[in-house]
Amino acid sequence: QVQLVESGGGLVQPGGSLRLSCAASRTIFSLTAMGWYRQALGKQRELVAAITSGGSTNYADSVKGRFTISRDNAKNTVFLQMNSLKPEDTAVYYCAGRSGLFDYDYWGQGTQVTVSS
Repeated sequence: QVQLVESGGGLVQPGGSLRLSCAASRTIFSLTAMGWYRQALGKQRELVAAITSGGSTNYADSVKGRFTISRDNAKNTVFLQMNSLKPEDTAVYYCAGRSGLFDYDYWGQGTQVTVSS
C-alpha cells in the first residue's frame, strides 16, 4: 500500500506558475508509473501527465510545452511544474501511482488549482 499526499495548489493569475508535489509514504521506485490527473467541475477526470519508472513521459495535448512532470526516487516524490497557466487549467489535481501495466492503484486526496484574475 502507498499513501500519496499532494501539495502546492492554490490561486494563481493567468500566465503564472505553480509547482505541485506528491509525497509517497514509501518508495515509488517499484511503481511502474506515476501520474497527475485533474478533474474540473462538471467534467470527467483526465490524465494530465505521466512518468514511467524508466523516466519516459507523456502529456495531454492541452498541457504540452507548459507542464513538466518529474520524479525524485530518492525522496519518493513526484512533481508537476505548471507554467503559462490558463483559466481552463482550473481543477482538482490528483497524484496517482500504478503498480501494474494499466490501471492506477493509488490516489492522493487532491489539491485545488485555480487560475483566475
